[in-house]
Amino acid sequence: QSYNQTSKCKRCISSNAYEKHYLCGAFTAVCHVQESAGVDKLLNKIRFISKNITIFAQTNISKMKNNKELMNRAADNIRILAAAMVEKAKSGHPGGAMGGADFANVLFSEFLVYDPENPRWEGRDRFFLDPGHMSPMLYSVLALSGKFTMDELAQFRQWGSPTPGHPEVDIMRGIENTSGPLGQGHTFAVGAAIAAKFLKARLGDVMNQTIYAYISDGGIQEEISQGAGRIAGHLGLDNLIMFYDSNDIQLSTECGEVTNEDVAKKYEAWGWKVFTINGNDPDEIRDALTQAKAVEGQPTLIIGKTIMGKGAMRADNTSYEHDCATHGAPLGGDAYINTIKNLGGDLENPFQVFPEVAELYAKRREELKTIVAERYAAKAEWAKAHPDLAAKMEFWFSNQAPKINWEAIQQKAGGPTRAASATVLGVLATHVENMIVASADLSNSDKTDGFLKKTHAFTKGDFSGAFLQAGVAELTMACCCIGMALHGGVIAACGTFFVFSDYMKPAIRMAALMETPVKFIWTHDAFRVGEDGPTHEPVEQEAQIRLMEKLKNHKGHNSMLVLRPADVEEATQAWKLAMENTSTPTGLIFSRQNVANLPEGTDYTQAAKGAYIVAGSDENPDVVMVASGSEVSTLVAGAELLRKDGVKLRIVSVPSEGLFRNQSKEYQESIIPTGAKVFGLTAGLPVNLQGLVGPNGKVWGLESFGFSAPYKVLDEKLGFTAENVYNQVKAML
Repeated sequence: QSYNQTSKCKRCISSNAYEKHYLCGAFTAVCHVQESAGVDKLLNKIRFISKNITIFAQTNISKMKNNKELMNRAADNIRILAAAMVEKAKSGHPGGAMGGADFANVLFSEFLVYDPENPRWEGRDRFFLDPGHMSPMLYSVLALSGKFTMDELAQFRQWGSPTPGHPEVDIMRGIENTSGPLGQGHTFAVGAAIAAKFLKARLGDVMNQTIYAYISDGGIQEEISQGAGRIAGHLGLDNLIMFYDSNDIQLSTECGEVTNEDVAKKYEAWGWKVFTINGNDPDEIRDALTQAKAVEGQPTLIIGKTIMGKGAMRADNTSYEHDCATHGAPLGGDAYINTIKNLGGDLENPFQVFPEVAELYAKRREELKTIVAERYAAKAEWAKAHPDLAAKMEFWFSNQAPKINWEAIQQKAGGPTRAASATVLGVLATHVENMIVASADLSNSDKTDGFLKKTHAFTKGDFSGAFLQAGVAELTMACCCIGMALHGGVIAACGTFFVFSDYMKPAIRMAALMETPVKFIWTHDAFRVGEDGPTHEPVEQEAQIRLMEKLKNHKGHNSMLVLRPADVEEATQAWKLAMENTSTPTGLIFSRQNVANLPEGTDYTQAAKGAYIVAGSDENPDVVMVASGSEVSTLVAGAELLRKDGVKLRIVSVPSEGLFRNQSKEYQESIIPTGAKVFGLTAGLPVNLQGLVGPNGKVWGLESFGFSAPYKVLDEKLGFTAENVYNQVKAML
């Protein structure tokens, strides 16, 4: 390309340095080089220009043909559909969807690269919506793209409709994530961008996709945006472009009543490239996206100053724009009628696509065919040159469980189950090439360092490792891992203390709802945290997490798998079950303290049934004793005392009640017979075991917060000893 030592662009007369200058729209790019530039510097700048020529060729040529009038017409089409959907449903959020229509239209009609015939194509760009209440905007633009029919839009928020009130992940229809709880959606995008970088480091340019996110004022205000913004900026995720729909209106107030922060400076401080534009001007949106695509070493935030309820009119035909009332309710009555008229819609049939808009999106589909064909051809050449990598990519995106020789894993008897987890993670680090593990500043304590010691953490510009140091941000970390799983091609796991699962509950629920198989690693599982005291001693947390085993997902399956292993060997089996679970999230709960191994002869593979009889149990028992985690070994110790009095006992380890309830009635009856006297021991709330113990049984649990003391003292004081097991069972008899 042309070389100009004046450091001026011939076309746009820009004097910016090359790293801040982007294509102005000319087919010939100018390399901005100062006279003193060396050859190496020149070559780097030429590579920069070459990258932008590719971007220009793939995404920008068509934009020169899409005039402003057409783009405004298409955005108005989205606005009409959004308003009509909410009006017909008699509920919903029209204002934000109407204000954001311009960005959605420019992105989908000119920039987003995907295969209309193969929605699961692993190399596609991905769009993550954060404000799920703006679903009418997303459904409408996807309808223009051919993913929804007008009849389906008209069934917005109705039973059995594919257009629920907030979007639910459906890759075949172009919906990459379920969204609703503000702040999570854009954090999923950060995780997806990390996954894409990770995969590109292993597979090359075949993983060259861009991750787009859309955030609103509410998402910016949610605390999780702090963690997401920090991590994305720190890692320099230049494959992430986020549009901030800044309309200054919330559900009940104007934003100025709750915040006066400078969002641009905040994100710049985190290391983001920031552009501020008129978010309702398609030319400015296009230019910002073009520049964002060329940014290197930074994620990009495009602050679009938009108008809430753009085009909306009141019943008296005055402007209804920039009004909180349009945020969360139908426009209603004459306001709706006047709005549809103002936007050029048909009141008798608002659910239609204008002919010129249909032509715009038909043209984009043809462009995508060309772009995707070129990408597939490049992928074929790559696969031919690298058949081993091609095979890996196919397997990684197949969502199949990796093959691990679990029997070969050797554990140190009598250790903490968190240490057993570290042993397994060390094996996974060397045998599962597409696994990413994260920790919230606790890797040496939650023992995710078993994985980290075999790899290294991500840093800006280097994603050859496989570990995310998330910092003290449990919710952000969880959402990032969910985003990795949503992207596909990776297995994501994250660790922290069990008590801090409280910070993660909103993300855990979303993972369960979306059926994303993230592995949550929680250590320091009970009051035996000891000296740290009640702030760090989980009590009610196990009951909360195990509720997710009882809650069904939309496929009718347990929404989550929760496992609390009894010793180091059962910990290996728990990890096996977690890695084989490719359809729901898994919670793994491990001990801080040493735990005695179960009696020799115990068949740990039976853990796959959720509950099983520990070796050494008696036939025709007088009492069945049940527990999970380290309490099982306490039952074993108590059984020794009881047997001296001639009591026949059966000890049952229950790592997962959810799995146990999935077994046949015959199996459940064979483990815990109906009518049997059952004693349960739990370091959490008694409710953890009451469903298993039944009306003829008794549970010894913890019904208060914990205390600060050495854990062995706490065992004595709180009754978690062999002697108390003896006393409680004798009292039952």
